[in-house]
Amino acid sequence: MKILSFESSAKACSVALLEDGRLVGEYYQNCGQTHSRTLLKMAQDLLENCSVGSVDAVACAAGPGSFTGIRIGVAAAKGYAWGAELPCVGVSTLEAMAQQARSFRGLICCVMDARRDQVYHGLFSCEKGELKRLVEDCAISIEELSRELSAYERPILLVGDGAKLCHDALGYDCAPEHLCMQRASGVALAAAAAMERGASTDGATLNPNYLRLSQAERERNERLNAEKTSD
Repeated sequence: MKILSFESSAKACSVALLEDGRLVGEYYQNCGQTHSRTLLKMAQDLLENCSVGSVDAVACAAGPGSFTGIRIGVAAAKGYAWGAELPCVGVSTLEAMAQQARSFRGLICCVMDARRDQVYHGLFSCEKGELKRLVEDCAISIEELSRELSAYERPILLVGDGAKLCHDALGYDCAPEHLCMQRASGVALAAAAAMERGASTDGATLNPNYLRLSQAERERNERLNAEKTSD
């Protein structure tokens, strides 16, 4: 099975093509260009240069991450899948990052900078070549993360764009740069595993998973609460 995957949940942007577990090609850039301008062009160039006539499924990182970036990736995947009448799978951005560090014999702590003194976080271990989720995706403070990780005695590896932030605060090791950042190849691997588990492939039902309210929604709620208090 050939899976075309999109990753645009953070500053970096990438697309990848996976065939029966083998990475055929991946385009990655972290140069600050707008994902909405580059993502589909990268996919087109990848497929043309890999001489792929068709793909069998489409996947994307559905969150958490940048609200705008997630929407761009989900829209690209749903649009491509709908036009080509293909299955479409959304996966956890954090699980996709853990896929890249499956060779680590310890705990894989996935962290993304969520601003407001928080990180998006998921915790995994790899047993007999398969990822095992230990903590559901969540948005927590670094202080809360420290307490959570202190309960484990196994080695811990940080991956994600929040890895350096957590390394500076907590001291755990970071994955090498090429394994640390969000990548479409991890999205494809996570999608393949999800499909094997019988996950939904209906693109019409695929929605972003933001984990928390947007800034506009938070500010609106704060105004409403302030108005209620003043009444």
